[in-house]
Amino acid sequence: MSKFFKGDSSSDSSSSDEEELYSDSEEEEQQGQDSSDEGDEDKDDDDSGSGSDSDDSDKGKGANKFLKDGSDSDSEDSSEDEGIKVVKSAKDKRLDELSVSIKAIENGQKINDWGSISAEFDKLNRQALKLIQSGNTPKIYVKAIAELEDFMNETIAKQKVSTKKMNATNARGLNAVKQRIKKNNKDFQKEIDAYKADNDAFMESSDEEEVVVKPSRVPKPASGVTIDLGDDNEGWAAVGKGGRVLEFTPESILKHLRTIMESRGKKNTDRTEQITIMEKLYKVADTPYQKVRVLLTLISTRFDLTTGVQTFMSQDHWKAAEKEFGKLLEVLEANRELVVVENAEEWEDDEKAPTITAGEKLKIPGSIVSYVERLDDELTRSLQHIDPHTAEYIDRLSDEAALYNNIVRTLLYTEFLRQDESLQVSQDSVNRIVMRRLEHVYFKVSVMKIPVPAAVVKILEENCWKATPESLDSAITPRTNVPDATALVNTLCNYLFINSEGIIRARAMLCQIYFLALHDNYYKARDMMLMSHLQETISAFDVHSQILFNRTLVQVGLCAFRAGLVYEAQTTLQEICGSGRQKELLAQGVMIQRYNQVSPEQERLERQRQLPFHMHINLELLECVYLTCSMLLEIPLLAQTGSSPDIKKRVISKTYRRMLEYHERQIFTGPPENTRDHIMQASKALAAGEWKKSTEFIHSIKIWELMAKPEEIKVMLSEQIQEEGLRTYLFTYAPFYDTLSVATLSSMFELSDRKVAAIVSKMISHEELAAALDQVSSSIIFRKGVELSRLQSLALTLSDKASGLIESNERTLETRTQGMANAFERQGGRGGRGGRGGNRGGRGGGAGRGGAPRQPGGTQFTGGALGAAVRA
Repeated sequence: MSKFFKGDSSSDSSSSDEEELYSDSEEEEQQGQDSSDEGDEDKDDDDSGSGSDSDDSDKGKGANKFLKDGSDSDSEDSSEDEGIKVVKSAKDKRLDELSVSIKAIENGQKINDWGSISAEFDKLNRQALKLIQSGNTPKIYVKAIAELEDFMNETIAKQKVSTKKMNATNARGLNAVKQRIKKNNKDFQKEIDAYKADNDAFMESSDEEEVVVKPSRVPKPASGVTIDLGDDNEGWAAVGKGGRVLEFTPESILKHLRTIMESRGKKNTDRTEQITIMEKLYKVADTPYQKVRVLLTLISTRFDLTTGVQTFMSQDHWKAAEKEFGKLLEVLEANRELVVVENAEEWEDDEKAPTITAGEKLKIPGSIVSYVERLDDELTRSLQHIDPHTAEYIDRLSDEAALYNNIVRTLLYTEFLRQDESLQVSQDSVNRIVMRRLEHVYFKVSVMKIPVPAAVVKILEENCWKATPESLDSAITPRTNVPDATALVNTLCNYLFINSEGIIRARAMLCQIYFLALHDNYYKARDMMLMSHLQETISAFDVHSQILFNRTLVQVGLCAFRAGLVYEAQTTLQEICGSGRQKELLAQGVMIQRYNQVSPEQERLERQRQLPFHMHINLELLECVYLTCSMLLEIPLLAQTGSSPDIKKRVISKTYRRMLEYHERQIFTGPPENTRDHIMQASKALAAGEWKKSTEFIHSIKIWELMAKPEEIKVMLSEQIQEEGLRTYLFTYAPFYDTLSVATLSSMFELSDRKVAAIVSKMISHEELAAALDQVSSSIIFRKGVELSRLQSLALTLSDKASGLIESNERTLETRTQGMANAFERQGGRGGRGGRGGNRGGRGGGAGRGGAPRQPGGTQFTGGALGAAVRA
């Protein structure tokens, strides 16, 4: 029983309180270790108490009843066996664990298993850290790391001369040990040298630890910062019951940065604590080199806070990272001898900072372009997850101005680095940052309804250059004359056309085409789209480039509609709007597939591709434009074909046809309520010749107000409806006229005589209308052709359907026959369906015609009884 349930305590427990014991697990905290000590003391008290108790009435009760049988002899034997217990201190237990890890490393060396050696080496370092904090470095640890380094060097030397390659697992383990052992052994170089000088003397020397007495108060240095981080953190100083006090000075900055960088990616790493530490480190940094190193590590750590695929960076952390990135650029701009490049070697000496030689540049490893790209991506992900109809979205969108300033300043710094050829900065870095700048400019006009759309970009540029130091300038876009939107986009695109290739060049061209379409330069945008041949190769690009291509295609179609080019607009929008998947193709939403199973991974990737709301194209406006253009083309076509059997073969828009057929099947149609109802009612009125009513339905659609010049759009639509109404009237009622005056048509559709004559002449030249235009009398003379009766039309329809059925049956029969023939040939039997001769044929098959190609169906069909009946 525990001592807390006894009336008194034994002398053994009081004596054992003087020794501090710890638990077996290395992961337990100091408080858990103290609790374990008390538990061990209680167990000792119980053992001593049970051994001294001689009362027979207590036998067989409590725990003894279950752990022992009732005999006295067994009880005495077991008590004698359990009476001797070995109590180890925390140091001894950790030394035992250290020995186990060393033994595992030695076993891995015997079988050349570098995967297990790498894992045990990490475990060995963690175990040795606790022992080093409480005293001297264990000699067995020094021996292990020294021998491991020698064994690693021997293995590398053997691999260089060996023809047999190491497997992938061993190679990864060897590389991991090679990277870590150099940094690790650097801290113990003095002990390693002593061990290598005389192994026996080093191992036999005194291993007594010096007792280190801590001062009760730690004085605060004048240039340092004292931080109390609590008692949970590990790896900085000795662990005590009263917590831990950390001191940072300019001399220790590089060491702490090294420790933070080595802990990146490891489990149970408190990144928030690391950010707090680095913020204090930045305050004590007294040289530009130290500030740059701290800021680079601090920004990277902030990005590590959102490593998950479904999370996004909070606004507070993003703004903090953006400000720190601005400070980094300020330090680099003020100290031109310090340059941050990707191909620089890392500084290994943490004791002192590198010295800068006059006239030379000190390279610091890092990537400024990658940082600003990550800031841009995090802002986009944040906008994706915020409800666009709230004030929070507008507030978050205002951060784009600060991001754009950093993009421009990064471009200026990258141009500076490109001037020095010794830095070897690639052209790709400049292209990437120019592309980011272009992507923030090319679409700005799509959501702004102002008289001068380009003013938005110009204001953005002016504010950006005001925030940039006057000593900085760009060779690509000089600040002497801040360009407007058109000049800026042309300059950036032309630069990328010359200096880039592949995806970046294609995206730059798509951005310029998009921008031209927004500014109603249809013909130039169309020519660039056709000359680029991107429609042929876009399927080989990444998904984001395909989305940009779809957006550009839609904008070209809308530009054609605003220019009054109905046929061009419908043809351009057909590919996107006719598919019924506008949301997916434009990355503005995820369509719910009724009969298609989408995996969670696919759905997650689809949501990551979504564009922020301020970049969306209005899908209702897009659908309205597409259906209106389809109406202006389909209604005259329906009137032209009439009751011809080929009516279903000439379809311009299947989507529009389905909607029109559904509307015609409705028994009762009320007043139009949405955009589709208005267009269907207008189509019905236009087909009946009521062009004014059709115009009223089209004009009453409120979506036109979202376009830049709605009144001009409505005037253009009125003219288009008048012209197509005239064409529809002529197609419908031409069989009932012998002559028709041009003046009559002019008064009916309120068009000028010249316009009516031009439309009729065009219809006659395209052989759409069998008539002649008499210019003397200003009338149209219709020619009566041979018209098929109702019975003849039905007979031709039956003939086409019968021939199609026969063709389908014969294709099915030939497929089955071919399979049987191949089976006979494989079995060595007779080949062909026609028996021995092979040319008897059957039911008008291909063998009966001597291998001649089959004729098309209809009246030209020559085989079969049904074909002969149709021919007769």
